[in-house]
Amino acid sequence: MTRLLASAALAAALAGPALAEGRLSIYHWFEYIPQELLDKFAAEHGVTVTMDTYDSNEAMLAALKAGRLGQYDVAVPADFMVQIMRDEGMLDSFTPEEVPNLVNIAPEWIDVPFDPGRRHSIPYQWGSTAFAVNRDVWQGEIDTLAIIFDPPPELSGRINVLDSQNEVLTLGSLYLGIPQCTTDRDRLRALNDMLLAAKRHWASFGSDTAKDVLVSGDAAAGMIYNGFSMKAREEGANIEYAWPKEGYVAWMDNVVLLKDAPNRENALKFMNFLLEPENAAAVTNYARYTSAVTGVEPFLDEALKSSPEVNPPADAPAGTFVEACPQEVQALYDAIWVNLKK
Repeated sequence: MTRLLASAALAAALAGPALAEGRLSIYHWFEYIPQELLDKFAAEHGVTVTMDTYDSNEAMLAALKAGRLGQYDVAVPADFMVQIMRDEGMLDSFTPEEVPNLVNIAPEWIDVPFDPGRRHSIPYQWGSTAFAVNRDVWQGEIDTLAIIFDPPPELSGRINVLDSQNEVLTLGSLYLGIPQCTTDRDRLRALNDMLLAAKRHWASFGSDTAKDVLVSGDAAAGMIYNGFSMKAREEGANIEYAWPKEGYVAWMDNVVLLKDAPNRENALKFMNFLLEPENAAAVTNYARYTSAVTGVEPFLDEALKSSPEVNPPADAPAGTFVEACPQEVQALYDAIWVNLKK
């Protein structure tokens, strides 16, 4: 894992007993927050910031369950994972008085089903997951998930797939028209068989490398997050992000206050800090997704306003959020994933 250390205030933090009170420990996605913003928070609040990273919601959950809960103050799970963590008692709660900048959250992102009233989380960024294609390799239509699951010969063997169970299985379900969290054995068997057949066309599984393999040309197509796709294009890859007719995954990542956070007060300060419009915009400008904070517009890069990865066409379908399945149903999907990754 990558460990990042915010340099500001380090000398002060090392001087004496204030060290134990002047820390913040973050568990975060890879390449998803600018170091300058961590330095800014460290300088403003006189704390030492450390950060470990993960590459999927499932990896984050497994690590916390394996003993890391109580080591970190905040994490950044997707919408469905907030609900899972909440239901399993892994989150602490806070009051509006403790995070006064909750008033800056856009109204549509306040009373969300995975955290009604925002008692455990704040919005971080939201976006979509679909795929991108190298237009030097394939000039045909890309409006279908068949590009990933039943690709043309030009792309076969040159496709990267996210190493993310819920997104791969949800996109596969959308392609087949199968509802999420189904218990229908015939439908689950069809999903399993389709994925195994598709796997022979894939070159790799990789989430943290999804951008790099498109930039380098090692992959000619790949599942990817929309902001990552924009970054790849800005780095010189001649790629186009797709809005498939069968649908795509929509998501919202959220900063959660973890149970037994060793630095709870600093965690709340950090969450409040991220809800300042200028700071929220700094994340958006770096990660190339979309903020859920009002008032960010004056601080956003001009390129985001016209980006095809952030602004879907008028005829694009609505995104589909991943559902948190009941445990006994999730076990069926886990088995499909394990079989796929063999």
